Amino acid sequence: MLLLKYSSFQYETGTDEAGRGCLAGPVTAAAVILPDDFEMELLNDSKQLTEKVRMQLQPLIQEKALCYHVVHIQPEIIDEINILNASIRAMQDCIKQLSPRPHHIIVDGNRFKPVADIPHTCVIKGDSKFLSIAAASVLAKTYRDDYMDKLHEEYPMYNWKKNKGYPTLEHREAIRKYGITPYHRKTFRLLPEQLEIEFEYQE
Repeated sequence: MLLLKYSSFQYETGTDEAGRGCLAGPVTAAAVILPDDFEMELLNDSKQLTEKVRMQLQPLIQEKALCYHVVHIQPEIIDEINILNASIRAMQDCIKQLSPRPHHIIVDGNRFKPVADIPHTCVIKGDSKFLSIAAASVLAKTYRDDYMDKLHEEYPMYNWKKNKGYPTLEHREAIRKYGITPYHRKTFRLLPEQLEIEFEYQE
């Protein structure tokens, strides 16, 4: 049974990200503030849900939340500041856009950096413990999946519609065959045997 809140503050936001381990595409974060009477039986860590259930929950979360925001951080920024910092920045950027302003932040994982003067708490496996983090995980995942589906239309040979940019065998074979795109993260180990890779964009 997921809990509604960690703290006793009136407005507590949960935040989470999706796409951290991908070879291509953005890292996407969401932050959500839920009302005190929020209930959603199916809601859980997005990784525990089927794609169909996530898509069903997305509009319900958006309808019932007091507020929410979603942010994509693109590969060039990931390459510049590294994936951990990009993930944290994405979550921070979401939180800054929330209205009402949260009084407390709960973050999935064990690393975060302060946003203004708002107190925060890191929760290991928070997306399977607190409803607001679970809601954020569903929004981050569904928004990112939709984004990768659109990129798939531009570069169908990588099958991002299916693998969403994660390092599947099929995705790596496509990198081996076609090279990389502007959407690939150049600082990531794109191929297992990679020591050096020629970064020539495929038109």
